[in-house]
Amino acid sequence: MYLDLGLLVLRLVVGALLFGHGAQKLFGWFGGPGLAQATGFFCAHLRLRPATFWALTGSVSEVGGGLLVAAGLLWPLGPVAIVAAMLMATTVHWPKFWAQEGGIELPLLLLSASLGIALTGPGAYALDRALGLQLPEPLALIAGLIAAIVGVGLALATRAPVSEPVPATAH
Repeated sequence: MYLDLGLLVLRLVVGALLFGHGAQKLFGWFGGPGLAQATGFFCAHLRLRPATFWALTGSVSEVGGGLLVAAGLLWPLGPVAIVAAMLMATTVHWPKFWAQEGGIELPLLLLSASLGIALTGPGAYALDRALGLQLPEPLALIAGLIAAIVGVGLALATRAPVSEPVPATAH
C-alpha cells in the first residue's frame, strides 16, 4: 500500500511539474514564453533546426508526458516522453551541474524520477489500473527508451554549426 501511495505522490508531483513546464513553452501559461519565443530560443541558443519542430516536440513531450504520468495512463509512454525531454535538457545545461549555475541538476532529477516510474510502473492508483489498460510491458518500455535516445540524437545531429549566423526571425 505504501509503495502505491509513494508512486502516486511521485507521479502527481513529477507529472504536474512537467505539464506546467511544457505549458509555459507551448501555451505561454504560468508566465512562460509561449511557442513563438520558445522556438526562437531553440533556434538561437540551442541551434536546433528546424526550430519550430523541435520546440513543438519538446513542449508536447513535457505537456503530454506530464499529463500521462500524473494520471497513470498508458504507461510507460508518459515517463518515456519525459525521459526524452529531460535527456535533451541535460545536453542544454551541460557541463554545469548545480541548478543555481544553470546546470543539469533539475533535469537529471526529473529524468531519474521518470525513469524510476517507467521501470516500476504507475502503481495501483492509476487510470491504467482503473480502466484495465496495459501496453505490452517490455516491448513498450524498451522501444520507448530507444526512441527517446534516437530522438535526442536526431535533435543534436540537426544543430546548426556555432559559426552559422542566427536569423533575425527565429523560425
